[in-house]
Amino acid sequence: MTLTIDKLSVPLTMDAHGVIRVGGTRVTLDTVVGAFQRGATAEEIVQDYSSLHLEDVYATITFFLQNRSAVDAYLTEQRQKGDEIQRQIEARSDTAEFRQRLLARRKETA
Repeated sequence: MTLTIDKLSVPLTMDAHGVIRVGGTRVTLDTVVGAFQRGATAEEIVQDYSSLHLEDVYATITFFLQNRSAVDAYLTEQRQKGDEIQRQIEARSDTAEFRQRLLARRKETA
């Protein structure tokens, strides 16, 4: 019997918004890599995100480890986009005044 070694495909796809998703699910590369960096095993990640398949999580972790600088750059870019969206949302609404009113109410009830 001969074992054939083929290159493994990486189960990552980029959606229309430039977000990379894992295994045809809505789970993002950011989510899987973040969980792995916090110490979760592939099995624990699959337990937390039941739409994922174990082999896809292992392949994603392998991709991350083999392409760490590129993935880190992508994750940094995603965080920056998220921060910008947060700033835009906060600029459109008067959350500072609302927050002050909530804090004042909290002090009154304490």
